[in-house]
Amino acid sequence: MLKKVLIANRGEIACRVIETCRKLGVRTVAVYSDADASAKHVAMADEAVRIGAAPVAESYLRGDVIIAAALETGADSIHPGYGFLSENPEFVEKVTAAGLRFIGPPASAIRAMGLKDAAKKLMVQAGVPVVPGYHGENQQADFLHAEADRIGYPVLIKARAGGGGKGMRKVESSAEFLAGLQGAQREGQASFGDAAVLIEKYVTRPRHIEIQVFGDDHGDAVYLFERDCSLQRRHQKVIEEAPAPGMPPAMRAAMGEAAVTAAKAIGYSGAGTIEFIVDSSEGLSADRFYFMEMNTRLQVEHPVTEMITGEDLVEWQIRVASGEALPKRQDQLTLTGWAFEARIYAEDAPKGFLPATGTLDYLSLPANKARIDSGVRQGDAITPYYDPMIAKLIVHGPTRDAALSKLVAALEDCHVAGSVTNIEFLAALARHPGFKTGGVDTGFIERELGALIEQPAPSATARAVAALAALGMTRTAAGGDPWETLTGWRLWTAARQFALLRHGDDTFELAVTDLGGGVHEVSDGGAERRLRVLSITGDALRLDVDGRIITATVVEHGAGLTVFLNGRIHSFTLPDRLAGAEEGEDGGDRVISPMPGLIRLVSAVAGAPVAKGDPLVVVEAMKMEHTLRSPRDGVVEAVFVTVGEQVDNGAVLLALAPEESRG
Repeated sequence: MLKKVLIANRGEIACRVIETCRKLGVRTVAVYSDADASAKHVAMADEAVRIGAAPVAESYLRGDVIIAAALETGADSIHPGYGFLSENPEFVEKVTAAGLRFIGPPASAIRAMGLKDAAKKLMVQAGVPVVPGYHGENQQADFLHAEADRIGYPVLIKARAGGGGKGMRKVESSAEFLAGLQGAQREGQASFGDAAVLIEKYVTRPRHIEIQVFGDDHGDAVYLFERDCSLQRRHQKVIEEAPAPGMPPAMRAAMGEAAVTAAKAIGYSGAGTIEFIVDSSEGLSADRFYFMEMNTRLQVEHPVTEMITGEDLVEWQIRVASGEALPKRQDQLTLTGWAFEARIYAEDAPKGFLPATGTLDYLSLPANKARIDSGVRQGDAITPYYDPMIAKLIVHGPTRDAALSKLVAALEDCHVAGSVTNIEFLAALARHPGFKTGGVDTGFIERELGALIEQPAPSATARAVAALAALGMTRTAAGGDPWETLTGWRLWTAARQFALLRHGDDTFELAVTDLGGGVHEVSDGGAERRLRVLSITGDALRLDVDGRIITATVVEHGAGLTVFLNGRIHSFTLPDRLAGAEEGEDGGDRVISPMPGLIRLVSAVAGAPVAKGDPLVVVEAMKMEHTLRSPRDGVVEAVFVTVGEQVDNGAVLLALAPEESRG
């Protein structure tokens, strides 16, 4: 058994590895950048070593520095987690050359599967079915265009070194091909240092089903059943489940055997995932699955496999890396119940899933209802340097319906304030009738997006509770002075105060009359409600609202306050009554960066006319490109940025000539 593991990663996966190492009695070494000096994974590890500045190129991608840290601390092995250096064969070779054990596959296996085009050729030779397409070396744009025309639209352009949905474009017609090609090439170059692409036929109703495989150094390999990862947006997984809905036993066996064949063909050792695209247009069938790619590492969604098998995959990794045989044979593995995983991110779903930053002023996740894998704590900052994941929420039940009910309940109990999150989007997905039936494909979110990101106005009850909080009527006294609890108190008469709340573009003014004894009358647009505070426990309120008893959680933070009520999140800002008209109103004359990022493309030219919706600037954030479009018809007055420039959130990128100046 290995004795001391250095984890060459950060966040939730570093914490996850540390937990298993503790269970096995294996000591751990964390590495950290300047931005992560006080991070959770650093606090959990037995030791920690600083490896550089915040940008990943100056810290978590510095393989030589990480290897030196392992040697200096006496570690005998390195666990790469996922992302960063986990699928870098040169890093694996350097780890091995330094006399350390890499907890993962050999460099030869990573290299064999590292380029999608070469991997597909290898799978064809091994007898594993692949999607029709072009996987060759010719990267001339005209040639690729002709190949796409030959294959037939729609096609999918994919960076050959890609992963995580980066460097991928769906193209619907020949006219759109060149723009899609250029976007995929830019993302491929930025994310992987490789602009080469491959082209595949786009399966019209695809399901993304992957098989968890595991090999050892003794030539054996098994599969631990399947995961369905069809709920995606921009080719990134959102909610994963295991097993796959509607999976016939014969198809499960066929896919599992194909996955094991693929793993053995490259001498695989450790945890890996064979990803298949499945044509579900006529239901699931054993003759309609195609090899897509192999991830030569532990997957983000590995917990759902752990839940249905009862196995600890990180423990398997450590045991295999220690030279042991696989813990179980194929006939010893069993599948029990159903599991879901939802990825909670700091991102703004209604604004195109833009990554968000901020401080987690309040973080309460329902560990009593779900398994929570997280690398952050309350008070931590979500920075622009790394993936904005807050946590993974995993549930398990005896049936799919039971597990899905648990997922909904757990998501509704996730309370995060201080940063925008995708929690309500995830809850809407979990409640959607189409998802409940299990009949989803990779285009489901795109088709249902309007309903999934809909943001109804705060309920009257939520506004009333927010008004009490804004006026300080929901706080418990910090000391023993009874006068501290008399907010709004007046002699001889009931106190009447006014609360001004803003939610999005809407502003509400509510009048609150303190009737004493914890009873308040709230007038909202002429409608009156009577609220009585029954109890206050931390941030949780128990209230009687016109005879109906409810529980709400109210959190005050730097940006205002947030009310968590009936599974919904209502965030309010508190406008300053003394402030004048808002500044920054531009009437659509400016294009502003919605996040910190790197300018990848500027197609706008000063003096040129543009139409509403025209692409003007491409901003890259967290290795994903976001196209900013013209807010209206007009003429470009000035462009303030150039390609390669780093911009802050809110930076003005270009200006349109004012409406009145247009000829």
